[in-house]
Amino acid sequence: GKDVPQDDREATRLFGLAADQGVPDAMFNLTVHCALGKGVPQDDAKAARPYRLAAEQSHADAQTNLGTHCAMGKGVPQDDAEAARYYRLAAEQGLAKAQYNYGTVCEHGECGLPQDLDEAARYYRLAA
Repeated sequence: GKDVPQDDREATRLFGLAADQGVPDAMFNLTVHCALGKGVPQDDAKAARPYRLAAEQSHADAQTNLGTHCAMGKGVPQDDAEAARYYRLAAEQGLAKAQYNYGTVCEHGECGLPQDLDEAARYYRLAA
């Protein structure tokens, strides 16, 4: 912490309180803590719920991370179509890592999408 001792458990508790109030950044931070086991036992399934809530509120980082969880079946059922959808939603908000991820999906024809090199190039250019 800044000007206070770092306490992951207390930070996770406070993120949880703010997440319960519907704050997307708090939902995202709570999820990161759950996914990494910071202040709580590591739990991908528990992490997925606040990721989804933040993603539904157009939090681009949450959309990108939820896309990765969907692609890998990490804490949620594996779902390529959902992965591609969340990557694209975040990419359309201008998040470079999501633009790169979506470009990769298009380049290789992953996540149930047909290969589309023109679309891949467009998203790679946006990410650059």
